[in-house]
Amino acid sequence: MIDELYSARILRLAANLPHSGRLAAAEGTGERVAKLCGSKAIVDVTLDQAGRVRDFAQDVKACALGQAAAGVLGETVIGASLDELVAARDAMSAMLKAGGQGPTGRFEGLRALKQVADYPARHASTMVVVEATLDAVRQAIARKTPDTRTSLAGAA
Repeated sequence: MIDELYSARILRLAANLPHSGRLAAAEGTGERVAKLCGSKAIVDVTLDQAGRVRDFAQDVKACALGQAAAGVLGETVIGASLDELVAARDAMSAMLKAGGQGPTGRFEGLRALKQVADYPARHASTMVVVEATLDAVRQAIARKTPDTRTSLAGAA
């Protein structure tokens, strides 16, 4: 059974980690750790004027499943919006936990990890890079969004 989980396709994806490393001038950084196994992903991003991922780098120390997810994400994330990433995360979570079909469109390659659904202990390591990427994009958006709140400090 475990041999099916670590198929040749999964191992091929795990061996190819596009955009490996860190960005020198990241606008957003996300870091996630899967507590059960210790898989870790640190993701750096910069965004274009439309809020889409312009530059992406990932430092991933994970099992083959986490590395495979990072391989798919690294191949497809440039140009992605926050909404696309949220939809991919939600579809992937549904695929792993509720029998969903998995992401479509740009992130459809994550469907290669569908068999992980049968191994709940592996879900977190499979999701670690997706969650770190979402955190990085949200941080970058927050930094680019001007704070329009009015300070009440010192008001009479």
